Amino acid sequence: MPELTVVVPAYNEADVLETFHHRLAAVLDTLPLRCAVLYVDDGSRDASWPVIETLLARDPRAGALRLSRNFGKEAALTAGLDAVEEGAAVVIDADLQDPPELIPELVAQWRAGHDVVYATRRVREGESRFKRFTAAAFYRTMERLSDTAVPRDTGDFRLLSRRALDALGQLRERQRFMKGLFAWIGYRQVAVHYQREPRQAGRTKWNYWRLTQLAIEGITSFSNAPLRLATWVGLGAALLAFAYGLWVLGKALLYGDPVRGYPTLMVVILFLGGMQLLALGVIGEYLGRNYAESKQRPLYFVEERRPPR
Repeated sequence: MPELTVVVPAYNEADVLETFHHRLAAVLDTLPLRCAVLYVDDGSRDASWPVIETLLARDPRAGALRLSRNFGKEAALTAGLDAVEEGAAVVIDADLQDPPELIPELVAQWRAGHDVVYATRRVREGESRFKRFTAAAFYRTMERLSDTAVPRDTGDFRLLSRRALDALGQLRERQRFMKGLFAWIGYRQVAVHYQREPRQAGRTKWNYWRLTQLAIEGITSFSNAPLRLATWVGLGAALLAFAYGLWVLGKALLYGDPVRGYPTLMVVILFLGGMQLLALGVIGEYLGRNYAESKQRPLYFVEERRPPR
């Protein structure tokens, strides 16, 4: 059985898989470990699976899972980690933004006694200023809102020991934010810093809409701060409305001034209505996640399984 398995989730990555595997194989050749590679095809619509089959025929260390459809990266990552039955695992994307050449350093920290060795980016090459700003804002928001400390500027690229994998396998929630789950299990964790490179080929699957959805997933999965915020905003709005009502009533009784009408009334109604809808939206997000969890559907289905030879 392998001592180290590299799990590679892939969705429409046919353009870069050959180059990625060439660089990864060169790194694995230098490690004094029995190594394997596990590709997880997350329902790709391009030629990713035929390319993976070619890699499997060429390299006996390579295996693959083909999911029955596109379940999303978090589910594909879970499927790959579930399939690692022995030894440790490294998680890395196929787009070569995370360099395989960093794996020996992750292994060195693992052998030093750490259970989770995560790669933290010093520089994010090939990304716009706006994307870098929003990413930094998200990690810092998570840091303040969540009871679980999620490392800043850290993606899924990391090494997990056998003990960490066994712990992670017990977390079967349907609404999965893997970066938070990696941190939540605890154990000895350490960072390795690196410079992230631009994508080598293909197009990113993470547009701003999907990134926003992932951010909402992360915040609602690991913090109830939005619910508390809705409560405090509602309380503050009620106090302000009560104080303003007393001021209007007192002014009318003492000075006989006519109560101001339509403009003031519309401002108050629109403000309170907007705050109520916002609070209902926050509650709806949490309620929807509870509904998804209550159905207890499987996280993924595997159409084809090809173990390393």
